[in-house]
Amino acid sequence: MKKRIKILSVWLLALLVVACTNKDKHEHNDAAGTAASSTTYTCPMHPQIVESAPGSCPICGMDLVPVKKQTAAEKNAGSVMLSETQIKLGNITTRPVQMEQVGSNTILTGRLAIDQTQADLISSRAAGRIERLYIKETGRSIRKGQPLYDLYSESLLTLEQEYLLALDQVKAFPQERQFASILDAAKRKLLLMGLSAAQINRVARTRRLDARITFLAPASGIVTEIAAAEGVYVAEGSLLYRLTRFNSIWVEAELYTQEAGNLKVGMPIEVTVAGQPNPIKTTVTFINPEFRQNSQVVVARAKLPNPQGRLIPGTQATINLPAQTNQALALPLDAVIRDARGAHVWVKTGKNTFNSKMVKLGAESADQVAITSGLNPKDTVVVTGAYLLYSEYVLKNGSDQMAGHNH
Repeated sequence: MKKRIKILSVWLLALLVVACTNKDKHEHNDAAGTAASSTTYTCPMHPQIVESAPGSCPICGMDLVPVKKQTAAEKNAGSVMLSETQIKLGNITTRPVQMEQVGSNTILTGRLAIDQTQADLISSRAAGRIERLYIKETGRSIRKGQPLYDLYSESLLTLEQEYLLALDQVKAFPQERQFASILDAAKRKLLLMGLSAAQINRVARTRRLDARITFLAPASGIVTEIAAAEGVYVAEGSLLYRLTRFNSIWVEAELYTQEAGNLKVGMPIEVTVAGQPNPIKTTVTFINPEFRQNSQVVVARAKLPNPQGRLIPGTQATINLPAQTNQALALPLDAVIRDARGAHVWVKTGKNTFNSKMVKLGAESADQVAITSGLNPKDTVVVTGAYLLYSEYVLKNGSDQMAGHNH
């Protein structure tokens, strides 16, 4: 009996040794197979060619390069690994994130307008009838002293009679200062009514009363409005002409409330006008404190020099407001990939290995963008070829690397 038990124990021990040996061989073979299957070979020019062993591309004949397969964790993290050849062909370069001055310029659309400070209104000095208009169309240039219109006015005729009467009294009583004062007052009335000194002297010389007086332009400029017509009776002070000088001009822009809050009087700006070769540097001269009628916008204004008259009112202009620059982590615009779910960049995590990270963006300039969160100052980021990495990941994994991220 004891002999049977001893033989049975020996057999059981032998079975256990064989089982352990087979298990070790099986585990070793599985590990070797996993390691062998973790590497595939693909063509740098035709990534759709994937082989399990080295060889040549059947399309272009290039040598296949090894590519390590990603684990599930790496796929979920948005990682991708490239060969040296792929990195060179894709022009993929990296650089550390660094602090830089970043600011975004504000572009406004404006329009040139007449400088109202350079406009003159010509109104009728007396009630009467317009007998003749010497300027009948707008856009005409006139000089100071040029005839504008003839006015028939009985009140002017009365003032001429008073002037001649005072003149006769002075001649009859040259020693009386009172008559000299009356003559001076009568002459001043005619001057205030718009007659020139030459016209008054002609009345005194010819002693002829004329109810039809020719009025002259008080200043030079361009006729931009004609409010009178021949044969029409006008009251004293009625508008007849509007003259404008174009040696300076306004540029106006409409701003919403939040935009107007960033603008101040005296702020330097650059104005680009269609047809002009260079931007015009100037400063903001006025910001309307109230909304434009029937709108929710305010008007900002700047003054532009126009000595040669090349700037024409109504022309569209572009106003560039310089931005306040701030120190921030910054990257080139091409380093950031944006889609409907947000923005992300590719961070180098190892040799030829890159991981996608979601970031939040701040102010932008012409070629840079500030990163407000998502990166550390020590991170090394892909600055060229980011979209090629994106395409490579989607091609290999068939999905967007940001699909599993929490936004």
